[in-house]
Amino acid sequence: MPRKAAAKSARSDRHNPRGASSVDAHVGLRVRQRRTLLGMSQTQLGEALGLTFQQVQKYERGFNRVGASRLWELSRVLGVPITYFFEGLEPDTQPVPVREMPDAMKATADPLNKRETLELVRAYYRIQDVAVRRRLCDLIRQIAGASEADLEDAADQAA
Repeated sequence: MPRKAAAKSARSDRHNPRGASSVDAHVGLRVRQRRTLLGMSQTQLGEALGLTFQQVQKYERGFNRVGASRLWELSRVLGVPITYFFEGLEPDTQPVPVREMPDAMKATADPLNKRETLELVRAYYRIQDVAVRRRLCDLIRQIAGASEADLEDAADQAA
């Protein structure tokens, strides 16, 4: 193995304090959520930022850290305040290197983080007639077998 490749391999095995962490993964998740809600592709977001879709993908997966100026650009392009990207993080959250995170944390089970949920919400709000939206919501509750009280209990438990 050439000397440079061996040195790089040795460096990648050590803890890199500047490498991506759980906080970076959370920020990336929030970028993906907002992009999806806006109906924007990774390519479109990348073009707006002067990046490739692969770079956007790395940010969204938390593999790469998002610098301050890039975060500023993301907030402008996605139409949210910078604080949006940190919503849901507890004040005492300690950054954990992404490679040391348990798989359960990497692929969270929270249904609000799933693409299907984001697409459903976006489609729901494209329905102009409020009465139709209400009936659709009622239908979904009936199909799911959940009463209003069940849904409220679930929301209280999630909070």
